[in-house]
Amino acid sequence: MAAAATAGSGTPREEEAPGGEAAASQAQAPTNAPGGARLSRLPLARVKALVKADPDVTLAGQEAIFILARAAELFVETIAKDAYCCAQQGKRKTLQRRDLDNAIEAVDEFAFLEGHNQS
Repeated sequence: MAAAATAGSGTPREEEAPGGEAAASQAQAPTNAPGGARLSRLPLARVKALVKADPDVTLAGQEAIFILARAAELFVETIAKDAYCCAQQGKRKTLQRRDLDNAIEAVDEFAFLEGHNQS
């Protein structure tokens, strides 16, 4: 991958140096965007701790941790929006457990969650 894109902007964030090594500023790049805005809303140290808790994972690079954090954010955002639509159909603004359950049943992408709800 020759250039990584800044989340949502479509502009290159950094170029790889010759030899496949990322630029020296790469370690700080995922957490802070230009202007001080955070690219990740989840604390990367917590995500890294969760990854390290898996006995099958031996090494996880900073970029992998960032991608996992961003994927988790997008997943939570998506399921929350779908659950909110279910709440609106019930003429409510407050999400309830049944709204999440309804979203899981209604959206095919959440099929892997079916049967995992603990009442």
